Amino acid sequence: MLQRLSSVDHLKVMIASFSSILQLGDSCIINGFSRALAVQREAEIFFGNEGNMSSYSISTKPIPFLPINEALYFTAHNTNPLIKVQNMDIIGFSNSSILHVGNTKNVSLEARVKHIRHELLFGHEQDL
Repeated sequence: MLQRLSSVDHLKVMIASFSSILQLGDSCIINGFSRALAVQREAEIFFGNEGNMSSYSISTKPIPFLPINEALYFTAHNTNPLIKVQNMDIIGFSNSSILHVGNTKNVSLEARVKHIRHELLFGHEQDL
């Protein structure tokens, strides 16, 4: 793996959350994984039996990775192996995201989110 010096003069990040990675410098492997269950209701009601993400198929379905069938050709000549960043001002990043200055050999990120919206219709809760 090509190694370079990473230099950051100023970095300001307000929020980094939910399996997010802030990496300055080289890394060999980065793995990020995030799961979220978001339930929205008209009223603030919690039934007590919610929150089991594994009961939803979205948490267990395999993600299809399509093969890359394109020929890639790349030639680089780095006489000054330096990654130089003067100023980064980030409001936020979340859910298995990376803010990375440097080289990485392998990156794997996965975020699975199940959104549920319940509305009260005629006094009874119904899934929409």
